[in-house]
Amino acid sequence: MRCRFLQALSSALLAVMMLGGCSPAADFHTDTQGPMRWNELRGNYVVVNYFAEWCAPCLRELPELNAFYEEAGEKIQLFGVSFDGLNNEALASLRERYDIRFPLIQNQPLPNLPFTTPQMLPATYIITPEGEVKGPLLGEQTIESLHRATAQNG
Repeated sequence: MRCRFLQALSSALLAVMMLGGCSPAADFHTDTQGPMRWNELRGNYVVVNYFAEWCAPCLRELPELNAFYEEAGEKIQLFGVSFDGLNNEALASLRERYDIRFPLIQNQPLPNLPFTTPQMLPATYIITPEGEVKGPLLGEQTIESLHRATAQNG
């Protein structure tokens, strides 16, 4: 009896391990959309904006980013990234304090981004539908500059 139980248990564990190994790990997690993978985003433009609370131009561009996000709908994905690597609780507090309406990429677990951290802020990366990374676009962005960068008419 004990052998059959151990055999069944080991078979169940093996099945769980095999199933877990079949689903690819997330490249990053957002605070509103959960785990994401870059290949799931292919076919659409993706905009990734680095910001920091101490960066005045970053804070000034937030209303433009919010408006762009709301206007773009599902055609373009917009994500924010904290330059300071804030933990998830601090990131949630920042979202509320500055009325950030687009998803923020969390730092726990560490994200796998297809570009290096910028040296200046604000910095915005554009990822084309084919997966090509462009940028960073440095300085404050507007709805118009983001539409130009993503080849949209706004």
